[in-house]
Amino acid sequence: MALNNFLARFDIVAFRMPKWWGNRENKLNFKMEVGMSVRQRFRIPVNYYRHFDADFRLDVPAEGYGGWQKKELELSFDHTALVVMHAWEFGTREQYPGWHRVVEFIPRAQEICRTVFPPLLAAVRESGMRLYHVVSSGSYAKDYPGYRRAVALAGPPPEPPEQVPSDPVREALIAFKKEYAYHGLHNIEDIKRGFKNLTFPPEALPAGDEGIAENEAQLFALCKADRINHLIYAGCAINWCLLLDSGGMAEMSRHGLMCSALRQAVTAVENKETARKELCKEIALWRVALSFGFVFDVDDFIRALRGEVRHADR
Repeated sequence: MALNNFLARFDIVAFRMPKWWGNRENKLNFKMEVGMSVRQRFRIPVNYYRHFDADFRLDVPAEGYGGWQKKELELSFDHTALVVMHAWEFGTREQYPGWHRVVEFIPRAQEICRTVFPPLLAAVRESGMRLYHVVSSGSYAKDYPGYRRAVALAGPPPEPPEQVPSDPVREALIAFKKEYAYHGLHNIEDIKRGFKNLTFPPEALPAGDEGIAENEAQLFALCKADRINHLIYAGCAINWCLLLDSGGMAEMSRHGLMCSALRQAVTAVENKETARKELCKEIALWRVALSFGFVFDVDDFIRALRGEVRHADR
């Protein structure tokens, strides 16, 4: 990108240009040193949920809520990052039949990798926005410089939570769940093999020194070092890992980070009663919009990064 175009994207607030401003190298150093004085903002259509007012004249008062709304708001480019969480290479149904029998969202996740991630990640990388990856294990990330940076920033891993002692009754209940509820004894070996061979799908491979974290401490360390305060999540699954696993929204929000999601770049764990209409995904996105941040549409996000926002208030 030409230097003039690069600098034109930043708002210089209350700062008198020094005599050395005309020097190309000094312009770049100035941007790095001034920090909070130089900010880039961009506008984007944002989905939010109006969770008020219940209308008690109705048979179902919640039907009086405003529901999903859309408005163009401003984001800080410098303090926002895209997070691709638990984008996994699931292999084929022939390779891991038991894994695929239990994790019904695999075909949807693979479709997201094929059709959504390539233009999304290309737009983020082209724009220069921070891009992080959250992995379920450092075993398949350890050779990447972005993972080594996160480990160095975070320091030694935290101690695991203290556990209560078990007993025979609890062990019997766990055994019952494994056999009859989740995952089914005949599926467990395939699932173990899948996780043993876990890696990134080709469409979501980290590039360059993009940050890679496997836990809350590492992701927070990256955010702190890079001055990120808003994480926008993509990956699997929006009602499971992205909310509750290490590096997910519940943990990161405790550090003060706003956590949002890209609707078309996530899927959810569904069940027999919800899968046809993907109701668990809809509930999870509503929960994100209420408790953690906002919901963005991928096309809007890409257009905003490219400076092509279309006004879409409604």
